[in-house]
Amino acid sequence: MAYISKRNRRKEKEKQTAANNRAELIAAGFKRRDLLKMGLLTSAGMLIPKKGLSAHPLNTRGSFDDDEPNSPNTTPFQENMPRLPVLQPVPLASLTPQPAANPQPGEARTVPHQAFAQFPPQRYYQLTEQLGLVNMALPNELPAQPIWGFNGITPGPLLVERYGTLGNPGAGSVLVRIHNNLPLNNGGFGLASTTTHLHNGHTPLESDGYPCFFKERGQFYDHHYPNVLAGVNSTHPGIGDIKEAMHTLWYHDHRIDHTAENTYKGLAGSYILFNEFDTGDENTGFRLPSFGDGQNPLTSFDIYMVFNDKVFDNQTGLLKFDLFNTDGILGDKFLVNGKIQPVLHVSPRRYRFRWLNTGPSRFYQMFLLGPNNSTKSFWQISTDGNLLERPVQVNSSRFSVAERVDVIVDFTNDAGKTFYIENRLEQDDGRGPDGEVVGAGQGDRVLKIIVDGPQVPDNSVNPANIPAGTYFYGFPNTTDQIRITRTFRFERGNGQWQVNGQLVGGCNQPPRFRIKRNTNEKWIFQNNSGGWQHPIHMHFEEFQTLSINGNPPSGTGLITKGRKDVFRLEHNMEAKVYFRFRDFIGKFPLHCHNVVHEDHAMMVLGEIDDVGDNKTQP
Repeated sequence: MAYISKRNRRKEKEKQTAANNRAELIAAGFKRRDLLKMGLLTSAGMLIPKKGLSAHPLNTRGSFDDDEPNSPNTTPFQENMPRLPVLQPVPLASLTPQPAANPQPGEARTVPHQAFAQFPPQRYYQLTEQLGLVNMALPNELPAQPIWGFNGITPGPLLVERYGTLGNPGAGSVLVRIHNNLPLNNGGFGLASTTTHLHNGHTPLESDGYPCFFKERGQFYDHHYPNVLAGVNSTHPGIGDIKEAMHTLWYHDHRIDHTAENTYKGLAGSYILFNEFDTGDENTGFRLPSFGDGQNPLTSFDIYMVFNDKVFDNQTGLLKFDLFNTDGILGDKFLVNGKIQPVLHVSPRRYRFRWLNTGPSRFYQMFLLGPNNSTKSFWQISTDGNLLERPVQVNSSRFSVAERVDVIVDFTNDAGKTFYIENRLEQDDGRGPDGEVVGAGQGDRVLKIIVDGPQVPDNSVNPANIPAGTYFYGFPNTTDQIRITRTFRFERGNGQWQVNGQLVGGCNQPPRFRIKRNTNEKWIFQNNSGGWQHPIHMHFEEFQTLSINGNPPSGTGLITKGRKDVFRLEHNMEAKVYFRFRDFIGKFPLHCHNVVHEDHAMMVLGEIDDVGDNKTQP
């Protein structure tokens, strides 16, 4: 047995005490502001090294340097990748919603619905935030995890809806009632006070999931999603602008100061919108692979994949989260649809994969690794929720936290072969990737794909046969009059994440800036934080990139051209983007979607109204 000195034993005991004390503060639900008031944070935002506390950050494996071990070992590619269950509507009589604020005891909403009368809900859904037990690995390798999930599962149920039509633009309108039935005991981390953001729906802002519109345990909140195209009440009256159709969305908790904890604990789910062009049926419209019922492998070839990474306690095997790592958390286990490194069986035909990164802090660059370390190309058809002008053939797709990528993968001639979705982007800490991309077979294999399914018909369009020119909708112009240009600097100051030199502040402070409804603005995003990268997300409206470091955006390679709701602001980058703000008013956030940066406290709270302001640097 190796000799351990008394000094080293004392050091190890101090580290364990520090880890235990940090865990107690996290479990108690303390926020950054609470710790400052208690004198437990330095002016630089670090946990002070007294009373058994420690400011040690997580290392690249997701554990504390010289403090806690890595996650327990798990065996990859043993379990099938789950298909996300599709949420079914409920009868109206079970809800009786009202447009006014607080129509029933127990509803947390205090702002009336803006578009309830114009686009009355046609279907009704219910979700319940609750404790659930889920297996993320083989039961003999990790215990069932006590998660917080929508309807007790993570990812939550998939909502599948459709836009309205020219004759009936409100035909897609839905109401989703979300109950907070979370337990009083958070099991180690998380705050049972929530708000749900539909990312990035063109949704009236009282239903958007504003970080300060939260519901407490025992309350519910009615979210009205008209599922209408932007411009419906302004630039394109009646139906909206088809060039701004969105397709791949998601929903997640957005509670101010606690988004990272609550989403990491499981409060995230997926949302799809179809229309008369992207129909979900490969025999019609753009003829993209059929969605079917989302479950049957013989008829459902449009598959949503939710990627995230997590770290588990080596002693208990339970999911863990550290509030005091303000750089960003990297896990050493890679999950797809809630399973660690699962297996997907496919047939030899074309598939549509919808890739979403829920974080908390890792960026991905996904390749398809084939036999003999070959790399299989595929076709990227979207950036975030929006289709490109036409499919682009690529060897990889890069996406940061909250970004989405839709791809078409053709397995037609691959019967009997095995592939892996492999992340080759190097990232050593939560600040962002260093830009290095490793070689084939040297990255992290996230999903195993075996082409062993039966022969099935394929009536989807082959992207290789699409003629030159625009195939999908094209993009709106970016030449309409701009009312104001605003600059946002994403930076580090006094150990905290800031925008224009300020922290987010509290919910009772006035909005940092106001946008005038039905106007256009140009925003300048600047990354002044050296080695950091920030995925920047604006709620409610999407943008088009005008330039990156003075150059026009690219439409090939790691695609930056198109409509997006997350801008990947990389090292020492300045980007100019074009926004339209139409149809609805209300409060919104602009923030970094590395959710750890967001909570500490890289966010701006603003408002859209009919007056606006002239702040060029909010």
